[in-house]
Parts: sequence; structure tokens; C-alpha cells
Amino acid sequence: MKFSVTVTLKKDVLDPQGKVVKNTLVNMGMNNLKSIRQGKHFEVEVEGNDQSIAEEKVDEMCKKLLVNLIIEDYKINKI
Repeated sequence: MKFSVTVTLKKDVLDPQGKVVKNTLVNMGMNNLKSIRQGKHFEVEVEGNDQSIAEEKVDEMCKKLLVNLIIEDYKINKI
């Protein structure tokens, strides 16, 4: 079973890399860009047929290693 995990900085956390990307895109002529934030993407494949148990395992992976819960939020989707 495959899951997609999207990790983003919390809204109140400054995103210097996102700011650099935004400024670069604006300098390239993309003046209609309002904002951009940088994040991480993981594709996780786990064994098993029970979706709820598999999703719990992925959630545990996020909490223990993949996500810095102090400054990041995450979203898990089955793919």
C-alpha cells in the first residue's frame, strides 16, 4: 500500500528558501506570483491490506523521523 506524505513549514514559521525561490521567479518575469512555500514530499510503501493500520504506521514514521513537529505540519494521502 502506497502513501504520499507532504511536509510543509507551519504558517508562522519563516521560510527563507521559499522567499529566495519567490524572488527568483519574480526576477524571471513571473510577476503575478503571490507567495510560495517550500516543503518535502515522501512516497512510502508499506506491506499489508488494512488501510487504517498502514496509515497508522506511516503516521508513526512521520512523528518519529520524517517530520519536525515543532516547525512542520504534514498530510498523509493514500496513492
